[in-house]
Amino acid sequence: MILEFTIANMLSFKNKITFSMLANTSNGLNENYVTIDNKRILKTSAIYGGNASGKSNLFKILSNVIIMLKNSNSMDINSQLPIIPFKLDADSVKKPSEFEMKFIIGKVKYVYGWKADTENIYDEYLYYYPNGRETKIFDRTKINKYSFPQKDEKTLREIEKKNANNKFFLATATNWNFEKTRVAYEFLTTNIRTCFNIEEFKSAALNIYETEDEDLRSFALDFLKKTDFNIEDYKVSRINLPEDIINNMPEFMKQNFTEKVKIYQVLIKHKGTNEYLTLEEESLGTQIIFSLIPFIADTIENNKILIIDELDKSLHPFLVHYIVETFNNTDTNKTNSQLIFNTHDTNLLDLNILRRDQIWFTEKNNETGESDLYALSDFSVRKSENIEKGYLLGRYGAVPFIKNDINIWEEE
Repeated sequence: MILEFTIANMLSFKNKITFSMLANTSNGLNENYVTIDNKRILKTSAIYGGNASGKSNLFKILSNVIIMLKNSNSMDINSQLPIIPFKLDADSVKKPSEFEMKFIIGKVKYVYGWKADTENIYDEYLYYYPNGRETKIFDRTKINKYSFPQKDEKTLREIEKKNANNKFFLATATNWNFEKTRVAYEFLTTNIRTCFNIEEFKSAALNIYETEDEDLRSFALDFLKKTDFNIEDYKVSRINLPEDIINNMPEFMKQNFTEKVKIYQVLIKHKGTNEYLTLEEESLGTQIIFSLIPFIADTIENNKILIIDELDKSLHPFLVHYIVETFNNTDTNKTNSQLIFNTHDTNLLDLNILRRDQIWFTEKNNETGESDLYALSDFSVRKSENIEKGYLLGRYGAVPFIKNDINIWEEE
């Protein structure tokens, strides 16, 4: 589970900000967090803010870190790292970006972080806390100066020779079968899934559906039933690309189809009929939820973290609420998996749904272009307060300032 992550000088975040999944000591909605090793860890968090305020950038940074770790071993030593500092400040452009994540695997806490620019990784470290005590796995400073625990010194010195200025030692050590880094590497690269574009999810989802896993089928049909989609069956298969589609293509494209091309076909059956509709004939909302279901199922079944940009896109607020409750509810989320998302759906701004420490805001300074991140728990908020109305009235910031004479949320 993610405990928190900190970033500085990346994309629109100039100064250091920390996003936390640690619950505070307040009571209420106790199902929304789990206690592990005396830490209250939240299962869900929502991020609100105006367009271009930095909500998506937060997720893009995390996604980019995952991609860099996955690709590190295959990078050429002269390749540049895809790190983008805050560009609207002359000093920041010259400084390295920073990243740190604290997470827990089983009951053991890990801390992994680095400082880097496009050319070099200047600092990188991995610590863990077996029996609650901080223990170094490796520490890298001044580009390629390493420090290791004495008992692992010989092994890691050999691996150090195989690393490069632009390669993450976490990935290199794991690639050379060092077990203590493998646990953290696999958590960061396989346990966290980010979604920005539903089309990308759709292709991966259909690959999963094609396996005809019975547990997934049961989960999917139950999910669709409970969310009132009136769907009682589906079929996913591969078919030849129809000839009429190929015939209508330009000649230069036809040359790429010398062999039969297989495409996915999804057929959906609704209650009260024996006819099947294609997924393309369904509403955009149905297509989106059908594509999300395999990842919701995988996340919950395997204790992972699902991060979704614009969870409310083309989905009814009740459905968004149901997805959030699926993760918060102990009966439906037995593995204590996590869902982190950004949204404009203000229906969730309700202290009967989310705790104050589960609600976050991003706000951009229009003069400097710098994004800030803060939680609702930073404000003094009464349990009975109408959070949704307060947000729309601008009490917590993170809303666009529309320059007109009309305010539909003006207090009476």
